[in-house]
Order: sequence, then structure tokens, then C-alpha cells
Amino acid sequence: MLSLTGCEIILPFKRHNMEMSSQEIQLQVMRAIELNPRLTQRQLAEVLGVSLGKAHYCMKALIDKGWVKMGNFSHNQKKLDYAYLLTPKGIKSKAVLTTHFLQRKMMEYEALRQEIELVSAKPEVKKRALGGA
Repeated sequence: MLSLTGCEIILPFKRHNMEMSSQEIQLQVMRAIELNPRLTQRQLAEVLGVSLGKAHYCMKALIDKGWVKMGNFSHNQKKLDYAYLLTPKGIKSKAVLTTHFLQRKMMEYEALRQEIELVSAKPEVKKRALGGA
């Protein structure tokens, strides 16, 4: 969890010690920049638990797709103050990715629930469930 200017960024679907798919990373990037458009790529990498290079690659891909735009909002000469903003196309894509993500997680949950039920069942129920006599 990263705290920036008193605002904590919590990504509810972040997976610890597991490899995220590119779609999951894209979804998490869009969630993070929606919560804090002024995240640096280094901060984004920290929030996502990925390398700086992976965060940069993903951000560039989202910009190339037209889902995110980068703007320079600094009035000083250093010009280091950037903000990432979701475009209307990005907002729509985020909704689609979120829907697919939740459907996939619901199917995983149901499969795990059934497996737990089977493992927890009495031996005679296990035999019947596995096709035994």
C-alpha cells in the first residue's frame, strides 16, 4: 500500500507473489491513475508490485491504445509535474476489463468452493462424487 499526500492507494485485486496477466496489470494501472493521476511510474510500479520497466511498458501501451493520455500540468520550468488521465475510450475499456475480471474471479471462486466441498465431504460422498460405487 502506498501513501501519497495522505491518500492511500489500495488496489483490491492486487495479487501478492503471483504473476498478473497483462489485462490485470492494465486494469490495475487504470484503477491507480484514476485514484491518483499524478502517480509517477516509479510509484505506480511500487503500488502494483511490478518492475519500473513493466510499469513503463504498460503505461506506454495504454497511451498508444488511446486509453490514457499524459499531460504536463506544471507551471514551473522543470516541467516534471505530469498527470495521467483516462480517456473516454479508457473509461469504457476499464469497465469491460473489470467485468471480465470479475466474471473470471467468480468462476474461480465457484471451482474452489466445489473443491473445498468435495475435500471436506465424508468418504462415502467423495466416492460417489468421483464416480465410485
